[in-house]
Amino acid sequence: MLQSLFGSVNRERTLIYILTRGEGYAREMARFFETDLLGIQRQLEKLEAGGVLYSRWAGRTRLFAFNPRYPFLPELTSLLEKAITFYPENVREKLLMNRKRPRRKDKPV
Repeated sequence: MLQSLFGSVNRERTLIYILTRGEGYAREMARFFETDLLGIQRQLEKLEAGGVLYSRWAGRTRLFAFNPRYPFLPELTSLLEKAITFYPENVREKLLMNRKRPRRKDKPV
């Protein structure tokens, strides 16, 4: 939907995913959208280089999130929130449902 504005489908996907989930990593996004991992990685790197996203390490995983110091962050998030309303219902539900199962209490580490 915003492909013509952002320049690629994968850039739109990464921004929408991070908006709905708060943060994410490349393989998780590629699996969610059933797309090529390399395309997602390239877009994440470009967005980080542009200051839109920042990354941090959690173990061996590189997590990406919106840079709170990005000057156009409120406008970008409002545009993405508006775009989500035009997504099909099943995709929107899948994006907004962020379930991560907790670890079982007595499960050995």
